[in-house]
Amino acid sequence: MSERESRIASSLGFTRTPSEHDPRRDPRLLTSIERIAPGTELRQGIDDIIRAGEGALIVIGDAEALSFLYSGGMKLDLPFTAQHLYEVAKMDGAIILNNALTKIAYVNVQLMPDPTIESKETGTRHRTAERVAKQTKALVISISQQRETVTIFQGPRRYQLDPIATVLAKTNQALATLETYHSRLEQVLTRLTALEFQNAVALEDVLIVLQRAELSARTAEEIERDCLELGSEGRLIRMQVVELLGDVPGEKAAVVNDYHVAGPGPEAAMALEALSALSYHELLEFERLGELLGYPRTVNPLDHTVTPRGFRVLAHIPRLPPAVIKRVVADLEGLDAIVRASQRDLEAVQGVGTARARDIREGLRRLQEHNLVDRYLQL
Repeated sequence: MSERESRIASSLGFTRTPSEHDPRRDPRLLTSIERIAPGTELRQGIDDIIRAGEGALIVIGDAEALSFLYSGGMKLDLPFTAQHLYEVAKMDGAIILNNALTKIAYVNVQLMPDPTIESKETGTRHRTAERVAKQTKALVISISQQRETVTIFQGPRRYQLDPIATVLAKTNQALATLETYHSRLEQVLTRLTALEFQNAVALEDVLIVLQRAELSARTAEEIERDCLELGSEGRLIRMQVVELLGDVPGEKAAVVNDYHVAGPGPEAAMALEALSALSYHELLEFERLGELLGYPRTVNPLDHTVTPRGFRVLAHIPRLPPAVIKRVVADLEGLDAIVRASQRDLEAVQGVGTARARDIREGLRRLQEHNLVDRYLQL
């Protein structure tokens, strides 16, 4: 990995473990952010409140279940619209919206959460919002009048929305990083395929692919969270991510199935989960990546040769079901044997038959030809 890529990845938060670097990994918080993203009626109302120089405390949940917190206020049951939200925000007190965001249930409510609940907030509105969120399952939105910021409180989570221009700039930077990772991943995948057909794969070649694939997947996840926050502003970016990511998760799983010491199964599945949980620095350590595949740290990845089982290559043959791929790999024991297998050998595998055996032989031939062309173009 280049020094430039390391700096970029570091700026995206990959120097920390996944649970530390982005609170939006919490599914409930991410869903809440999506509910107030640009393009929604709620976000329009919030933006109108900010533009008017007003503040607000908005609680979204079961209005009656939350009533034990209320002191004063008025019951409205007014249809929810951005305009109505803006108008009622001119009054003091909290605004209570129902879960479905179809009704403004109560307005001008003074909330009385448990004062013993710990809060690090300094402002009265934010402190109340944090305590209400911790005490209940409601989504609480605090709009600061002075700072013109929007802060979400969901359970113990706190997240302050950045201006759309800031999120767009960060997302475009991440998109450029994903393009770089995608290009490098394509290169190492092409090299791995060539080495597999030559039966000359070193463990290092496999670990590089896993490293690049994981970096691509993490960057794509980061962008996807940004796109949810961007709402309607992130549609085009999301389309680019889908195109760039392609079948990286499938490639990653196939590589693990091909090269895990224990073969495909529960241990390979656990290795994939562990790969996603690695910190950025651990992801740079080949010894750690080798351990995930069942190799001891004493193994030198550069010198240790490994043999592909054939899952990844066979997955690139059109209309070949995973169950058939699994049986071919199990019966013929390795990609080299599959490549050298005759029509009759392939037909003998359960579920293959004459047509599929012909497709497999032709598919392998085409993959070898395409790989030679791809490698030539990269020179």
